[in-house]
Amino acid sequence: MKAHTASLINAITLIVCSAWAYLAVSGGHWTPLIPGIVGVALIACYSGVKAENKVIAHIAVLLTAMILIALFMPLRSAFQSGDVLAMVRAVLMIATTAFALFAFIQSFRAARKARA
Repeated sequence: MKAHTASLINAITLIVCSAWAYLAVSGGHWTPLIPGIVGVALIACYSGVKAENKVIAHIAVLLTAMILIALFMPLRSAFQSGDVLAMVRAVLMIATTAFALFAFIQSFRAARKARA
């Protein structure tokens, strides 16, 4: 799968799961929206990644790596609270983010090999 497609799927998953978490949490906390904000930023990078713009692709990789690391906190909280739906959301976001990061790495390797 192309890196831009994997990134788009990841961005949509982050936005949907983030909105789902925000609506599921009572009290109006805004922290569940953080992955959604990163998803919006990834969608903003989509056309640059698709056009193989190196700077934008590296920005997208940085955002993807940062959110991957950050998503382990909600997963830990979900396990501690025993909230199965929160676990599902966190695992889904982690899985698509890890897949997108893998697709980016494969894309960068292929570009490097093509230059050589």
